[in-house]
Amino acid sequence: MDDIAERYRRFARQDAAGRSALYEQLALHVAKSRDILTFLSRLPPEKQQPNLLFAAVRLVTGTPSSAVDFEDAVSNHSDAVTEVMMTRTTQTNEPGRCAGLLPSLARLQGPLALIEVGTSAGLCLLPDYYGYDWGRGHLQPPAPFQSIAPIFNCRVSEEVALPQQHPEIVWRAGLDLNPLDVSKDDDVRWLENLVWPEHHDRLLRLRRAMRLAREHKPRIVAGDLRTDLGSLLDEAPRDATVVVFHTAVLGYVSSQEDRDSFARSLMGTRAVWLSNESQTVFPDIAAKAGALREDMFLLSVNGEPQAWCAPHGQELSWI
Repeated sequence: MDDIAERYRRFARQDAAGRSALYEQLALHVAKSRDILTFLSRLPPEKQQPNLLFAAVRLVTGTPSSAVDFEDAVSNHSDAVTEVMMTRTTQTNEPGRCAGLLPSLARLQGPLALIEVGTSAGLCLLPDYYGYDWGRGHLQPPAPFQSIAPIFNCRVSEEVALPQQHPEIVWRAGLDLNPLDVSKDDDVRWLENLVWPEHHDRLLRLRRAMRLAREHKPRIVAGDLRTDLGSLLDEAPRDATVVVFHTAVLGYVSSQEDRDSFARSLMGTRAVWLSNESQTVFPDIAAKAGALREDMFLLSVNGEPQAWCAPHGQELSWI
């Protein structure tokens, strides 16, 4: 239970601090609550994640107003919360991350063919449908989508080369162990509860992105990124630059050996590999990034650090 408690303290310090006062409070409370730590210790390690617990409680009982309410919710509805945590996974489909990815995509020779592993509902497969506001540069959504497409805000450092137009994407597909479907009410509710409670603008943008995806649904294949990526690579058009990308996904592959094997397998293909993950996911890449930033994801291209990117795409700083 000490390891679980430290995991929640680390989440409070690195992830929630300054971004969600409620989740910071709840994470610190869990770290010292013997009852909740005991509850979590009965679950498999991959089901003990803070985001999974908090979203499951919100789905079952609504958003708690305090740590006391949260403790009561876990205690009084433990069976229902357990069922959600055992049947669901943390599949936060944050389309705002496209604001951090697009400058890297725009630097590649087009046209592009996108493959996203751990795609959830596929919202990040539509970067050319959205609008962007980087402060010193803007891209409006393409004309066919302007009435419904969200516009994502992202603070960028001066070194970031901002695109003047959306990249040309001629083919796209997603891969996920358990794909979510934005046409299904239960999946929509789960995606909405994965958005942190104070992030009202994120929720509104998510809903717009889901509406767009319902009308222009990307292809998503059920499969494991460790074994099933090859078939999608074979399908991608030969006359396009293939980009395999992922955001906040490989951290859920618990084995470092499996993560490194995935990276090696991509380096031997024709694809450009774009990774946007916690710095702990690929330590060898992080070692080349200079001073580390605990509160940011490390964005790398073909194993080379390129930028620090905020977890929800709200900030981008070139290395």
